[in-house]
Amino acid sequence: MSEPRRYPFVQVDVFTSRQLAGNPLAVFTDGRGLSDLEMQALAREMNLSETTFVLPRDAATERARGIRVRIFTVREELPFAGHPTLGTAFVLRGPSEAGEIVLDLSVGRVPVRFHPSLGPAFGEMTQVDPVFGRVHEREAVAEAAGLDQAEIDPDLPVETVSTGIPFTVVPLRSLATLRALRVDVSRMTAYLSGGEGVDAFYFVTRDTRDPAVRLRARMIFHGGEDPATGSAAGCAAAYMVEHGLARPEERVLIEQGAEALRESRIYVRAARTGSTVRDVRVGGEVVEVLRGEVTLAGEPS
Repeated sequence: MSEPRRYPFVQVDVFTSRQLAGNPLAVFTDGRGLSDLEMQALAREMNLSETTFVLPRDAATERARGIRVRIFTVREELPFAGHPTLGTAFVLRGPSEAGEIVLDLSVGRVPVRFHPSLGPAFGEMTQVDPVFGRVHEREAVAEAAGLDQAEIDPDLPVETVSTGIPFTVVPLRSLATLRALRVDVSRMTAYLSGGEGVDAFYFVTRDTRDPAVRLRARMIFHGGEDPATGSAAGCAAAYMVEHGLARPEERVLIEQGAEALRESRIYVRAARTGSTVRDVRVGGEVVEVLRGEVTLAGEPS
């Protein structure tokens, strides 16, 4: 009879400095020996929006390419996601006080830099340079989102942006509309199934009632409501610089998760060279919540 296989994990809350807020993440710190099916099954077992698996390699490879990490939702593997990137880098950094942790994700090499001056656990990831996609008709988006067309901000476009994963940014006039959203997910996904690879709207409003907050946001998808969506926040960072809501290199705050009772604070910025928005960075704090170990019997499935 084979020995049981033991896999330690750390659970953290991302985009918050308070435990039991932000977006939770489970990080398996050494996933070697797990099959693809087992990684997916463990992500379902953890039942969080994402679970990551670190796959250590030799030091020379990690210096050249970064630390290999795979990201799973309860349904599928993702090439990239924001809060799993930041949270995994935090766990890998540990007490080392390293200034940078580089991850090798399925989208490529993603560096996460730590800025102690902004908080003891403040990290900032650099995302893939943005690709601006389709500008949508307000009437069609309003119908798909269950909104009155007048509730969409008339001064800003409804636009698809990708910094690794595409989202359609939907600007709303008011905080009241954002809070009152009742999205029919099946109708939304039917509208978005047009070939851009977008799964969800990222609803934002400039009506934050707090001058320190540039945008309030919500992301509602097939799994419920996401407390913090780092990949979508990167799209919003590019969108803000493109449309004059933030200056190039200005770090601004997006709040998300209040309606999900897990408030999150996401800090974003992006650069601009001529007409090109680039160097999108998304940051925030991370806090550890618990540690544990999964014991699996038998050989990999």
